[in-house]
Amino acid sequence: MATLGRSSVNLLRKVRINPVLAQNFSTFRSDKVFTKVLTTCACVFGGGLVYYAVKINGNGHTVYALKTKPDELARSVKLTSRERRFIKFASVEYDGQLYMTPQDFLESVVEQEPRPRLKRRVLTTKEIEHLRDQTPALKKGSPQMFRNLRDKGIISYTEYLFLLSILTKPASGFQIAFNMFDTDGNQRVDKNEFLVIQRLLGGAFKERKNLDAKSQEAMEKIFSFAWKGKRGMTDKAEGDGSGEKPQDTYVNDEQGLQRRHNVDTFLQVHFFGKKGTNDLKFDGFKQFMENLQTEVLELEFQEFAKGHETISEVDFAKILLRYTYLDTDEYDMYLDRLLDRMKDERGITFEEFKIFCQFLNNLEDFTIAMRMYTLADHPISKDEFHRAVKICTGIGQSEHLVTTVFAIFDADGDGLLSYKEFIAIMKDRLHRGFKSYAKNEGWEAFKTCVKQEMKSAV
Repeated sequence: MATLGRSSVNLLRKVRINPVLAQNFSTFRSDKVFTKVLTTCACVFGGGLVYYAVKINGNGHTVYALKTKPDELARSVKLTSRERRFIKFASVEYDGQLYMTPQDFLESVVEQEPRPRLKRRVLTTKEIEHLRDQTPALKKGSPQMFRNLRDKGIISYTEYLFLLSILTKPASGFQIAFNMFDTDGNQRVDKNEFLVIQRLLGGAFKERKNLDAKSQEAMEKIFSFAWKGKRGMTDKAEGDGSGEKPQDTYVNDEQGLQRRHNVDTFLQVHFFGKKGTNDLKFDGFKQFMENLQTEVLELEFQEFAKGHETISEVDFAKILLRYTYLDTDEYDMYLDRLLDRMKDERGITFEEFKIFCQFLNNLEDFTIAMRMYTLADHPISKDEFHRAVKICTGIGQSEHLVTTVFAIFDADGDGLLSYKEFIAIMKDRLHRGFKSYAKNEGWEAFKTCVKQEMKSAV
């Protein structure tokens, strides 16, 4: 305070009052109103000088415990789009870890924002056991299972990644996915095999190949011991002689994405039974993947169908374009082009929509086939498109759906599909915005958000 007082006095001494103003002020000294005004101005001026003195001499008595340390900021790792979306939609919590319900997962795939809620529901151990008892067996699975369960089940973050990967798997990739879990090659997957691969999914992001030591430490906290093991990193606890396994200790991360505790999630009970002793065979695994893909497509289709058996050709175009980051003018251009060219508006059935989405899951094979067929990125005709789709999926598209697709993506009306443009937009649709190039922060994020809202309002 002494230092502060001296600084204030020094500053006041340096302030010079204009002589002309002083002479004018002397003529009004008898005025009581002026005296009050002068007093108020002096107080404001003095307060400003004191504040200025404090700023010059430092920030005063600062509680440094409240300041964020640079090391802590350095250790923080930027969340991916999947991590942010999981945290946003996860509506339940157990023992410090966030979980989605089956309903949360469906909404995270087809909705922009989660349902309004005051706070997350905190589950007790008794409630977890009750959810386990309500989980249906694998043989009772159906394309309505997630919708029927609603909030009667929990899905961890790594299971969320697994379910997302299912949505983009072609039928030919089901066996590959199953073999990934079948580590001993006996054509059966037990619970331990499933958990090991599932943990590895938590660190399978290409963006995290080259991280510094502090970021690696933070990643280990978020994604548990499997993230270190996958990269050949040893755990310090292994050689301390304590005999404690890494998976036996808790990991508390601020995001609550993963925590080392034993809890039977919805998928674990559904695949391996309430006791965890059942084996998962390929037929059951394949049926689960097909059911999930169908359920998500049904949910998306009904959003536009409003209870009808078909959606309009314009609604079909909106579904294809909803996850792209086109400018508003470009987005409107596609819809206007379709409206001008479609003469036979018979609508798109769910079966046609489903077959087309199955084709999108084979988009990589389609790309290879077209490059071999045309030997260049030339526009393709309807017959060439029909043939390539049939080769890749084994299923032909309806004539009306192909006509609709060409009406959307035929840029100059010559009856040929703009190949590069079509592939780029379909990849955005396939990955549902998770592999976009848009920035997630700042002004770019604001512009992207406005574009998305304008498109959804059309």
